[in-house]
Amino acid sequence: MTLRLMQYLGSDGVRRVIAADDSGAGFVRGATDVRSLALQAIEAGRSLAETVAAAGREGSVDPAEALAAGQLLAPIDHPDGAHLVLTGTGLTHLGSAEGRDKMHRDAAAAEHKTDSMRMFLEGVEGGKPGAGAIGQQPEWFYKGNGHHLVGPGDALEMPGFAQDGGEEPELAGIYLIGLDGTPWRIGLCLANEFSDHVTERHNYLWLAHSKLRQASLGPELLVGEAPADVRGTSRIVRGGETIWEKPFLSGEANMSHTLGNLEHHHFKYGLFRQPGDVHVHFFGTATLSFSDGVKTEVGDTFEIEAAPFTLPLRNPLAQVEDTGLTTVKTL
Repeated sequence: MTLRLMQYLGSDGVRRVIAADDSGAGFVRGATDVRSLALQAIEAGRSLAETVAAAGREGSVDPAEALAAGQLLAPIDHPDGAHLVLTGTGLTHLGSAEGRDKMHRDAAAAEHKTDSMRMFLEGVEGGKPGAGAIGQQPEWFYKGNGHHLVGPGDALEMPGFAQDGGEEPELAGIYLIGLDGTPWRIGLCLANEFSDHVTERHNYLWLAHSKLRQASLGPELLVGEAPADVRGTSRIVRGGETIWEKPFLSGEANMSHTLGNLEHHHFKYGLFRQPGDVHVHFFGTATLSFSDGVKTEVGDTFEIEAAPFTLPLRNPLAQVEDTGLTTVKTL
């Protein structure tokens, strides 16, 4: 049975962890947050699922009702937001067969391939190495830290200077660094890797700027082996009406890289193996409303859903006031 973990905040202000599978959902006895539960698993030499089973469950809860009541938090966090790292990779998904064929034809016909096309084709060629081998490194970007992480139902806020706020429906790998520096994947989440596509389109070297935005995670942490084929739907709702909707694909069967290859090229840096840190790594997407000419507006709601996750990820779009020129003072 597929185990899903959720972080719950009760009306009494007490945090708990919900464990859910095909048999139902209940609170993990004694658990207040997923990170602490994962640290216990590492210390005991058990899997996260075994640790949950050993702790046992108490009570019964309906995760859908908890989500509707605003009681589900992001399924991972850190007591010090500076020790939760948000990063991601791009040009990792093949998309539809038709789109892939078109990309190859365009690449073959072009006299000079763009850097993006070269990186995509290099990933197709070398992103899935054999066992024990290191494959082609992907595009990589830094997105922020735990202060940029938004939970289900919360607003995704564009900065006042932003030119766009667009969704990116993805899977995100959730990792905890053990006390010996070993990275552990503790699960996968649905994610919205929110970005400024107008800024990126102006000049691809501004990708780094366009990615310094918030991101949201769906309410469920999917524990265990990663599903190879994930099929979901991404939509934008405005004024109660769906103005754009499209299916999206993820999982290794629909990617040009293995998760293991993407993970190696992130965690090969010692900087990212600091004991106790949490990493949220976005695996990329091939489906964007921006590519279809959609211009998002404040008040729009992004909705992402995909099996085997049972709960959707919804976030309204907001924009904060522009603070104008930032001036640095000299001490």
